[in-house]
Amino acid sequence: MKQKSVECDNARLIKQQTIKKTNKISKDLFNNKDNFERLNKNLSKNEQEIVVEVKNLTKDYKNNRGIFDINLYIKKGEVFGFVGTNGSGKTTTIRHIMGFLKPEQGSCYVKGLNSWKCASEIKKFVSYIPGEIAFPDLSTGTEFLKNQAELLGLTNMNKANELIKKLGLDTSANLKRMSKGMKQKTAIVAALMADKEILILDEPTTGLDPLMRQTFLEILKEEKLKGKTILVSSQMFDELECICDRVALILNGKIIETADINDIKNSKNKTLKIEFTNENDYNEFKKLNYIIIRDQSQYNQVTIKIKKDELNNLFKALKKYEVKFISEIKYSLEKHFKDVLHNLSKNKLRKINKKSKP
Repeated sequence: MKQKSVECDNARLIKQQTIKKTNKISKDLFNNKDNFERLNKNLSKNEQEIVVEVKNLTKDYKNNRGIFDINLYIKKGEVFGFVGTNGSGKTTTIRHIMGFLKPEQGSCYVKGLNSWKCASEIKKFVSYIPGEIAFPDLSTGTEFLKNQAELLGLTNMNKANELIKKLGLDTSANLKRMSKGMKQKTAIVAALMADKEILILDEPTTGLDPLMRQTFLEILKEEKLKGKTILVSSQMFDELECICDRVALILNGKIIETADINDIKNSKNKTLKIEFTNENDYNEFKKLNYIIIRDQSQYNQVTIKIKKDELNNLFKALKKYEVKFISEIKYSLEKHFKDVLHNLSKNKLRKINKKSKP
């Protein structure tokens, strides 16, 4: 532990020296004072922008288990989601970021500090909810939260009391006899009451009922508005789409793709379901050059894919027909990742077929 602390101090010193050297070189290159100050301001802004960074992270547990060449970054004030099934590598990656596991290859950084070498240092500004909660041998939730507050040097319990009220948590209950949902609420209060600038949450809604899950998501939205940087993992696409700026899909220990939620919500393509009142109009419409992705003749119904800027032309064309209804099928994060995985499977199959040809 002492060696890690020395390494952490050395890492911090090297970083400070590098910044000084960069500034000196920049001054030599830019004699003009205004140009230098402008450049230095931009460099500082970019440096502060990345709060959490994972570079080429690998931990191989053999038999295709582990994480492999993980790369991701989280900007200051960003909510970053991590989605995947059990065993996909979410928790292993998060535990490396927290400094609980030593990487075989690659490294993790929180605010520029190496997670493994500076594990105790980064916990000063990180709040964490683990995927598996194990409470100490204390009698009640109240006792546990007071104990946590003392460890954190927290004297003002206003934030804790506010969270307890929102989550409907009975802290007087026996800690060991609490339900999964009650334990999860207690862990949420313990993590968020210190009001730290970075939140790392490993499947925090596990065990919460639908209404309480929604309450927790509202709490996270409030934390985001305060400028918190948040990493949250989940198996629920809708949760992450609701609160995140970007979401990474992890499968078999590898990040398949990182999606921008703004791009998902403002997709250039639209999917529309159109039903006609009679068979003749249905058949006539099908002769037009629209991409039909689903055809249900028993209902005189088609589902088409169309570019956003072609909608006006579509509505003009539909004036010729008797339309029973038209509705948009929203493009979602889940649909996006399903498409990604489908295309991935098709490409793999194509490669296999190529190899099998003489």
